[in-house]
Amino acid sequence: MCRNIKPLFNFDPPANDAEIRAASLQFVRKISGFNQPSKANEAAFSAAIDEIAAVSARLLQLLETTAPPRNREEEAAKAKARAAERYGARV
Repeated sequence: MCRNIKPLFNFDPPANDAEIRAASLQFVRKISGFNQPSKANEAAFSAAIDEIAAVSARLLQLLETTAPPRNREEEAAKAKARAAERYGARV
């Protein structure tokens, strides 16, 4: 799992298109091995991002849970605290 891809399900407000696209970009970068594609691969790279973003958006709409929605600020604070504990004063 790519560390830069963040969970997008069960947040209030729900994940927006920009967040879904950013996660899709990270996924395509990870599986392709390219941070930036060559001109020859640019169309395939962009098409893959678009397709993965569309499928991801559909998945997020179809998922169901009984858990209360998570708060983005609280989750970010928890992640920052975990990073501070893990890496010490470098954060």
